[in-house]
Amino acid sequence: MRHFSDSPRSCYNEAMSAETSKPTQAKPIAAVPGWVETGLTALKLGLASFGGPAAHIGYFREEYVRRKQWLDEAAFADLNAMCQFLPGPASSQLGMAIAMRRAGIPGAIAAWAGFTLPSALLMTAFAYGYHALDASASGILHGLKLAAVAVVAHAVWSMGRTLTPDLMRIGMALITAVSVLLFPGIAGQLVPLAACGAAGWIFMRKRMPSAPTAEGTHAPTGLSRRFAWGCLILFALLLVLFPWLARETGSAFARIADIGYRAGALVFGGGHVVLPMLEQESVRSGLLGEEQFMAGYGAAQAVPGPLFTFSAYIGAASSNGWDGVLRAAAMLVSIFLPSFLLVAGAMPFWERLRANVSARAALAGVNASVVGLLLAALYDPVWKTAVYDPADAAVCAAAFAALLFRKIPPLWIAAACAAAGWLTHG
Repeated sequence: MRHFSDSPRSCYNEAMSAETSKPTQAKPIAAVPGWVETGLTALKLGLASFGGPAAHIGYFREEYVRRKQWLDEAAFADLNAMCQFLPGPASSQLGMAIAMRRAGIPGAIAAWAGFTLPSALLMTAFAYGYHALDASASGILHGLKLAAVAVVAHAVWSMGRTLTPDLMRIGMALITAVSVLLFPGIAGQLVPLAACGAAGWIFMRKRMPSAPTAEGTHAPTGLSRRFAWGCLILFALLLVLFPWLARETGSAFARIADIGYRAGALVFGGGHVVLPMLEQESVRSGLLGEEQFMAGYGAAQAVPGPLFTFSAYIGAASSNGWDGVLRAAAMLVSIFLPSFLLVAGAMPFWERLRANVSARAALAGVNASVVGLLLAALYDPVWKTAVYDPADAAVCAAAFAALLFRKIPPLWIAAACAAAGWLTHG
């Protein structure tokens, strides 16, 4: 205890002595900007995330929830539900949403680039390598197409079990598949999607379970409702503007942007479901050949990151030289742009939307139709362009069984099928 007789000078000397006895502390290092942090973290995931959208969500949970603790389990589940509700690549949208929550719009852009560019660069390189391949590599390319059969069949099976659990939704899926096969074209795809959404809204509202509660799971994103409305309005305007530009200018880049934007804006269900729309727009319009298209889709199973980077392959494969690189960039940006606008537009309104029974009932109908869309694509073009004989069918069956029962990653399935194709068709 200090005595009152202590002089002010003695107190001052003691204080100074104590201060000088403390170890010298280094100046703190400036923190890394949030957008840099989200970009680098997403880049690590983009280099190692094999296995498709479902696997990507598992990687995100491990990295963002368990390791970095940027958000808790409830917030992660809530953002994942929002991204499943929106059209476009759900895993990429989830990455954008988490980064947007963490570091705003710059963080979302950086996270998209980090997660997307590794596989986009690989697919662009494969497009140029495809032009240089000789006949000896035809067996490998054929094997990649067989891998695509197994992967798409597995997607149909997995999605069907989840999204068509009753006779009504099974019927929606089958009607959609028949419609797509009988009426090739965008109308044959969009009309049943819209019809099944309307049927879900009319007939399934009473079957919808109550929305899960996740109060307070969203941290501030810095996005105002006015900005969100601007993103949603721009999303709708571009759906009209890109087709108009493609028609009026005849520009290859406007056409590429139109194809990519509509595919990203109108497709529910993730990477595999974009296949029929991209095939319709790029192959049947003469942008590239069907064999070339399916070889690229098979190769997409062997790279990390989102399957939507298959769009970069389409852009690059449609031309040569630097023009192909620019087309790849245009296709890549245009197919992901709807996702960015929808995530930014939906986040401020999600709490209200997620509790809307009618909206969830309509989405259930759309999702059932998506299964039929993918079922039709499994037959045409995937099966028709890959399976020529019983040996091919056996390879596909073995690959499908390995995916379904052994949980073998698609990367190894693609490698095994490429080897089988080289042995049987090389």
